[in-house]
Amino acid sequence: MKLLVVDDSSTMRRIIKNTLSRLGYKDILEAEHGVEAWDIMDAEGESVKILVTDWNMPEMNGLELVQKVRADDRFQEIPIIMVTTEGGKAEVITALRAGVNNYIVKPFTPQVLKEKLEAVLGTND
Repeated sequence: MKLLVVDDSSTMRRIIKNTLSRLGYKDILEAEHGVEAWDIMDAEGESVKILVTDWNMPEMNGLELVQKVRADDRFQEIPIIMVTTEGGKAEVITALRAGVNNYIVKPFTPQVLKEKLEAVLGTND
């Protein structure tokens, strides 16, 4: 199962990728911002099964990426998890309305990422 991790911080991408690897996910793509992420998704098509994105990024932010993804028929059902420092209620509501399936506020623990992934995939015990 391919996952796409999008964050302008290489450190945060590495943390998320390492956590996903420990959870058993091996096919992990990464992008530095929304434009790069969209190019990957467009090229990979429906093989990307989960999108994990930051909100605040250059070129195209996470919210714009979510809106672009949700506007494309190929990606209507892809689970999207937003991982961001934007923790206010208004931001969470905005993200959910844009089409985010789950929301994680930085900093977070590996257990939180695991629980959010399980929730969007419907695999929680």
